[in-house]
Amino acid sequence: MPLTENNFGQDITTDDILDTLGFFDDWEERYKYIIDLGKQLPAMDDSKKTDDYLLRGCQSQVWIDSEVRDGKILLEADSDAHIVRGLLGVVLAAYNHKTPADIIAFDIDDYFTQIDLIKHLSPTRGNGLRSMVERIKAIAAESA
Repeated sequence: MPLTENNFGQDITTDDILDTLGFFDDWEERYKYIIDLGKQLPAMDDSKKTDDYLLRGCQSQVWIDSEVRDGKILLEADSDAHIVRGLLGVVLAAYNHKTPADIIAFDIDDYFTQIDLIKHLSPTRGNGLRSMVERIKAIAAESA
């Protein structure tokens, strides 16, 4: 089944997310924005919500699919939890529509630090976020 494309990494970039989060004074507003990001992520076809695409290590169910097109990795992702869909959006803004080399070189820890994200997530959500990043970096390494 072909990938359902999304605007993350092109129309919605890390700079956009950093700029927007900078407008909010408290984390309740930031969480609402992150959840709204998740609403912009197209739903993955149910036929892909299988063990083949399931990400291990997440509290919620997360599925990730990818393909290489014109030297860039396109990512499709979904979750059964609203906040996790938003976190996927945050991650896809950094990695989607990028070359494997760009993905591997991107300093995701610095990005998360600028957002001030990790300390505002539960330990299990933080581990899930790291699992998303590790899966995408593994996809990039395999494609390089």
